[in-house]
Amino acid sequence: MLKVLIPTLMLIPTTWATKPKWLWPTTLAHSLIIAVLSLSWLVNMSETGWSNLSPYLATDALSTPLLVLTCWLLPLMILASQRHTATEPVNRQRMYITLLTSLQVFLILAFGATEVIMFYVMFEATLIPTLIIITRWGNQTERLNAGVYFLFYTLAGSLPLLVALLLLQGSVGTLSILTLPYADPLQLVSCGDKLWWAGCLLAFLVKMPLYGVHLWLPKAHVEAPVAGSMILAAVLLKLGGYGMMRIVVVLDPLTKELSYPFIVFALWGVIMTGSICLRQTDLKSLIAYSSVSHMGLVVGGILTQTPWGFTGALILMIAHGLTSSALFCLANTNYERTHSRTMLLARGLQMALPLMTTWWFIASLANLALPPLPNLMGELMIITSLFNWSWWTLLLTGVGTLITASYSLYMFLMTQRGPIPAHVLALDPSHTREHLLMALHLLPLLLLVLKPELIWGWTS
Repeated sequence: MLKVLIPTLMLIPTTWATKPKWLWPTTLAHSLIIAVLSLSWLVNMSETGWSNLSPYLATDALSTPLLVLTCWLLPLMILASQRHTATEPVNRQRMYITLLTSLQVFLILAFGATEVIMFYVMFEATLIPTLIIITRWGNQTERLNAGVYFLFYTLAGSLPLLVALLLLQGSVGTLSILTLPYADPLQLVSCGDKLWWAGCLLAFLVKMPLYGVHLWLPKAHVEAPVAGSMILAAVLLKLGGYGMMRIVVVLDPLTKELSYPFIVFALWGVIMTGSICLRQTDLKSLIAYSSVSHMGLVVGGILTQTPWGFTGALILMIAHGLTSSALFCLANTNYERTHSRTMLLARGLQMALPLMTTWWFIASLANLALPPLPNLMGELMIITSLFNWSWWTLLLTGVGTLITASYSLYMFLMTQRGPIPAHVLALDPSHTREHLLMALHLLPLLLLVLKPELIWGWTS
């Protein structure tokens, strides 16, 4: 773990010591080396269970794919933000990169933690850099409002979790993730126990976000700069899913009865947010709502508590991380050229930027879960495990998949096809930097088709 964590920490002094001219190339190269180093965690996870064990940090088949995704995204965020921050003073650019790096440090410590309280502290610590990125570098005046929503939704959900964890420590005597699954099952019978169950899951359901407590997400996404949107969609939402998978093992006897309303909410959310996507005019808002709908499937998969549900949830989290991050980058390349997020004002871009249309096409197809991409594999496993839980869910998931396909194609056709609007006179050509950025998002997604066991989790 330290071979990745220490270079990541050293990226902060590097950022402040580098000459302005070399700031972006140096940090990009440094973070790319860290990302390549992190790939070494993927070696033979299926046989070993826990590996890279140290007193506080370890990796296993569940946390490794998420850790690698976290490290993979830092260079991509640096690549995507170059144009966005080019007009700022150098010290602010340095501050921006420092915040992104600190986010990566907190995320590595959260996903690698072997102690639940350490996971909780890091889970909360990611709030601070994200909040500063949204409120300081966001695009519109609404960004302060979005920051407040983001902060208070997450905090209100997380405080009951802290109390619940301290109660768990009192009754079990340990909060080590290594030993919690083997503790004696808790006899949860009273009303207070049911509240404790809800407290344990609430923070993660808000972070996911579950439909009904999702209002902070579209606001935060739409107002955040491109790197903020990327890290939010790709990794921060996954913290919720990871936490649920870790804690749901302890809550076993109660979850069978109490998870009904949450699974129903999640699947209803898939349909509702999909329908909202169909009538969106704002491109970033559409991609943000599509994240809510995909995470609804993940919540459903985790709450069924079957190996298939867990595996499907993990696969879908990784695939969605790469796909939605790519879509936010594409939306940003459009925004940098047309200075508008309204799809009607920036359509017909296939005529102007034909090569970008290829990336749009691949990313849209990945979003609607085209076979043989991992997105489809994850969705199919979740739908199968939900069908096994109750065959009524097939109605909801079926309609949800249909709507997902509709809005993904709608997004592609609205942005790329049709005549170029009269007010678009001169567009910058697409840069090599942008093509590299898209390739680094979508190539891992396509390559995972060849070796899906890297992101299968425990079932392998």
